[in-house]
Amino acid sequence: MSEQVIDQLVKLRGIETSFIDAWGNPASVVPQSKATLLAALGYPVDDEEALLEAYENDVEAYWNQITPVVKVVRVGQSSPLEIRCPIYNASQEYIWSMVTESGDKHQGTVKAVDGELVAVHTIDEQEYHAYDIELGLELEPGYHQLELSIAGEKSPLVSVRYIVAQQEAFKQPAISQGKKIWGPSVQLYCLRSERNWGVGDFTDLKDLITGIGASGGDFVGLNPIHSLYPSNPDSCSPYSPSSRRWLNVIYIDVEAIEDYANSAAKALVESPEFKARLEQLRSTEHVDYKGVTEAKIEALKLVFETFQVNNNGRTKRGKAFKAFMIEGGESLLQQASYDAIQEQFYAEFGNAWGWPVWPDEFKKFQNPAVAKWIKDNKSKVDFYAWLQWMADEQMAIADQQAKDSGMEMGIYRDLAVGVSEGSCEIWGQGDLYCQGATVGAPPDILGPLGQNWGLPPMDPEKLIEQQYQPMVDLFRSNMRSCGALRIDHAMALLRLWWVPKGESADKGAYMYYALEDLLGILILESHRNQCLIIGEDLGTVPDGIFETFQENGIHSYRIFLFEQAEDGGYTAPSHYPVQAMAAITTHDMPTLRGFWHCDDLALGRELGLYPDEEVLQSLYSDRHKSKQKILNSLHGLGSIPEHISNDVNWVGMDQELNYGMQTHMAAGSCALLSLQLEDWLQMDKPVNIPGTFEEYPNWRRKLSHNLSDIFNDSQITDLLAKISLARKNAS
Repeated sequence: MSEQVIDQLVKLRGIETSFIDAWGNPASVVPQSKATLLAALGYPVDDEEALLEAYENDVEAYWNQITPVVKVVRVGQSSPLEIRCPIYNASQEYIWSMVTESGDKHQGTVKAVDGELVAVHTIDEQEYHAYDIELGLELEPGYHQLELSIAGEKSPLVSVRYIVAQQEAFKQPAISQGKKIWGPSVQLYCLRSERNWGVGDFTDLKDLITGIGASGGDFVGLNPIHSLYPSNPDSCSPYSPSSRRWLNVIYIDVEAIEDYANSAAKALVESPEFKARLEQLRSTEHVDYKGVTEAKIEALKLVFETFQVNNNGRTKRGKAFKAFMIEGGESLLQQASYDAIQEQFYAEFGNAWGWPVWPDEFKKFQNPAVAKWIKDNKSKVDFYAWLQWMADEQMAIADQQAKDSGMEMGIYRDLAVGVSEGSCEIWGQGDLYCQGATVGAPPDILGPLGQNWGLPPMDPEKLIEQQYQPMVDLFRSNMRSCGALRIDHAMALLRLWWVPKGESADKGAYMYYALEDLLGILILESHRNQCLIIGEDLGTVPDGIFETFQENGIHSYRIFLFEQAEDGGYTAPSHYPVQAMAAITTHDMPTLRGFWHCDDLALGRELGLYPDEEVLQSLYSDRHKSKQKILNSLHGLGSIPEHISNDVNWVGMDQELNYGMQTHMAAGSCALLSLQLEDWLQMDKPVNIPGTFEEYPNWRRKLSHNLSDIFNDSQITDLLAKISLARKNAS
């Protein structure tokens, strides 16, 4: 009986028990994972009677909810409202009232029985029907509010958020008209310059944009720049953030702040001791997150003191800061409070890595002790809010530089798939997240053992209960100061691989989300923010998702090293889809040089990423064959000189082959082409090795040269000129 109830609950909650794996083979989830995931969702799987009662309560609650609390529709499409009711009540007359976002009002009456019967269910011998009712409205895109009442009664039965979205995501006019554009995708922290403090910052970004714009590029893509942990700086993965709504304050250029020149920070920074400190931070091969953060926070506190003295609610800057805090609302208060409290707890008792290890009365933002602490420590909280304001201002300046440079797209930002367990986001919105599970990926090409990213997932039912406001806020904040948004692991709009907490990645299962609803909200926000959308659709992708993204105006992802035909040969970039971003590699893959010399496989062996030696040797063999087929493809299309041998045994990854592959991609049909600064510099070490934590210095490796060196290198500038020309001639 319990197995039957578990199967019914699994279906009810959208947990998929079978799927097609990354190699195209049918696969099934481990049977016990169904129960462990339900337990993570709060179901009493060890108590058969209680489990049955929980299932029956869920079903009854669904049918007793007269209509969904949120409805997402598209302009010009049929958009029936579902009404559920006992059969004896189907002829009840309802009054509906719609108030649009602009304040227009519409009203009418309906009877459920006059609609189309779409479902029937029986509970305790009582038959329930669901009907689709057409309201006959043609609304503009926006967030509207619908209320449904019984005729003759004043109080509404239900209030429905009625969201209307465009058919397709926004695209810049030139891109819509067929212009092929290019730009680099960079990890902002890895940028070197003569003036930064040992980590790339927003001024480096501005300078990079200037150089790329002058070279013919139309965008600069960023790694996620979400907020991390100023008091725990070594927790540095951009894909395990504290909050995806706010920025990583390590990227602030201290010396570019308006109040810096008149603050005590200037004297500090110009002191011989501090200069030596900065020189050491700049010279390291890997980012010293602790050293950089400590230096910046020390100086920023002095700048903030000057800001407080010189500005109040009546000065222009004071008013601007106040307006920023009002706009940021409770979300900004949560972020600033979290950072301030964590700083104090680190000072008091050492390792305060996240709210799970804080004193009980501080484990939720909503607790009274937290409210009292915020009131008693207003200046500390204001400091961290001010840091967000400074980061936001400097990001906006970089965005304006992209516009001034004439870039068609400008900056593209990257939205991570989740937040870490001890994050501010979960501290402030714990009810939204399922903390008994984490997300990852089943075994695939990038991770033969599967991947567990340690990120608690949002509960799809909670998202609906909250009328998708968390997703609206998330999309909107990440479309700020940019021209495009890349959705990392875009499959999360459809499904996420949930792994029961404490289990290995292969013990997971897919949890489904309301794809059409989330796409609608994403598209609506893309138009409001004039933001093109890129969906990273790599890995285990179900049939039909590419077509769905194409229909919705979302740019797909095409990675050269993955684009192989059935015979193993490499697809010509001219045959890639137009509505896509093409790239040779990504941040989760080796550089071109590292790939060609199999450095990633050697590292994988060293780090124990492969099940056994036989698997590793098969990977070496496959790599050798792939490299030969790459040469065949490059020679076949005339992308590299004839004097480069067509025998892989005689070809290393030198500059000629490296640059030849990049111009080969530039001639392709994709609207967008993303390149890596590491490949321009012929670097060999990767940014990140999936599946590792402390085994490799992920997210720390810097570029080998300063930004100024890149744009003063004639060989690189010649490459960029060839790329620009190839993009202009691409069809």
